[in-house]
This record gives sequence, C-alpha cells and structure tokens, in this order.
Amino acid sequence: MRNTLLVKPIITPAADRSVTIRRAVARDAKRLTRLVRSSRAYEGPYAPMIAGYQVGSAYIEAHRVFVAVSLDEHGREQVLGFYSLVLAPPELDLLFVADRAQGLGIGRLLVAHMTSEARAAGLDRVRVVSHPPAEGFYLGVGAVRTGTVAANPPAVAWDRPELEFLIP
Repeated sequence: MRNTLLVKPIITPAADRSVTIRRAVARDAKRLTRLVRSSRAYEGPYAPMIAGYQVGSAYIEAHRVFVAVSLDEHGREQVLGFYSLVLAPPELDLLFVADRAQGLGIGRLLVAHMTSEARAAGLDRVRVVSHPPAEGFYLGVGAVRTGTVAANPPAVAWDRPELEFLIP
C-alpha cells in the first residue's frame, strides 16, 4: 500500500504549492474534525449532520484515511482535504476539502487516490452516500447515480443521493 503520493503542483493565486497525499495518523484527528465542522457546505439546514461530529484517532486507525497537505510559506503543513475509504462494505465514508482549497482540484486528486487505493485493495466498486450539494462533484469525477438514501431524522432530515465508483 502506498502511504504517500506526491502529485503535480497546483497553481494558486498566492503561490505554487506541491500537494502531497499521505496516510492520516492519530495526531491528525483534531485538524480533520475542525475541517469537517468548519465546512461551509454544512451550514444552515445541513448543520445538524455535523454538529458534534468527530474524526477520532480510533477511526483514523481503523480505516484508510488519507490527507492532502501542502506547506505554507513558513514550512508548516496545511491540511487541504481528506477522505476515508472503508473496505467492508466498500464505501467512501468521508471526503472533505477545506473551504479555502475549493476549486483547486484537491477533491479530484483525492478521488483519484481513493480509486487507486480501492483497486490495490481488490475492490471493484465503492459506494458513496453524498451530501446533496456534492452530487454534481461526484458525477463530474466519474461516479454514477444508483439510488437515493432516505432521510434519517433528526441528524439527516433530507434524502441523499447514492452513487458508486466502478473500479476498473
């Protein structure tokens, strides 16, 4: 299994940055939790879904969690996004991109890495239950719609698209 992948630099208005995708470790838990809880995608009616949500160290150790990072101008690592691949049953459980990194191709890089990890694990498909506003993103990176998951109040008060990545 690959633990680190250097991907081509992403050009941003501020500077050129190389993005590395590495395996998450327990000490990443607080930063990943903060990324989830601060996501603008979960404001308003979607806020209850992530209220109190934590990406704990036990979760990181139990699943294939990978983090996209770059170094800031002071050499400090900045988390740009992350995903979690659950092997049984195969599911992309989490995928978040920091608000400040939206539109830079980070999500696309994470999905490409996830499909590579899924292939290496011998999976032929990976299920995604999408946040409704993210459905277009998943369709744009190759997922296909397979159905709808019914609301589960009080935390999830809306139906969610169910999609699948077919792993060649």
